[in-house]
Amino acid sequence: MLNRRQILAALGTTALASLAPSMLFAAAPIKPDDSSALLVIDVQNCFLPGGSLAVKEGEQVVPVINRIAKAFSNVVMTQDWHTPGHVSFASVHSGKKPFETIDLPYGKQVLWPDHCVQGTDGASLSKDLSIPQAELIIRKGFHKDVDSYSAFLEADGKTTTGLAAYLNSRKIKRVFVAGLATDFCVAWTALDARKAGFEVYVVEDACRGIDNQGSLAKAWADMAKAGVKRIQSADIASA
Repeated sequence: MLNRRQILAALGTTALASLAPSMLFAAAPIKPDDSSALLVIDVQNCFLPGGSLAVKEGEQVVPVINRIAKAFSNVVMTQDWHTPGHVSFASVHSGKKPFETIDLPYGKQVLWPDHCVQGTDGASLSKDLSIPQAELIIRKGFHKDVDSYSAFLEADGKTTTGLAAYLNSRKIKRVFVAGLATDFCVAWTALDARKAGFEVYVVEDACRGIDNQGSLAKAWADMAKAGVKRIQSADIASA
């Protein structure tokens, strides 16, 4: 009877790949270095269980993020930081309900339940996050008349947060994006990071989506088209 080594030699690499792809070795884990940064997007109480805009299974990203963050010396976190009566809140538009869409001067705007209002407990980062080396918190959405999903640009596509300049000054070349929600703030951040010239990875199991009217599938398609790389936390080498 042929042993395993003889079988492999007989089949050859190409034939083996076509017959048993599950047996192939995975690519080497990605090792974050000093030119890498982890962007932790909006892991706030309003988006967690019991919050006013809770993302399904949102709490499950926290231990994953805590684990992968240990591999990064550069970590930036973001917070939605809305004014009371923010333009993105359905409550300020007569007759409108959450998740409906309206036209604003800067384009289409999804209307949300009131969330992440400045200074409230809902706007606070999850107490279960444990990333002591995080060096910067970017607050976004604090202009009353324009929303801001991305960590780089507000929804008008012009007003910057300063994050790109900060990362460039630190000689960051690639960013890894995790947090809430995949199809809005994570995706917009990843797309703007690509536009700013960064190599971009989205850590899928460190994110959760809202999926409003097919928004999750569209977000992944848009990110793939832009060259964003979709990975799992297991693809990142431990610290």
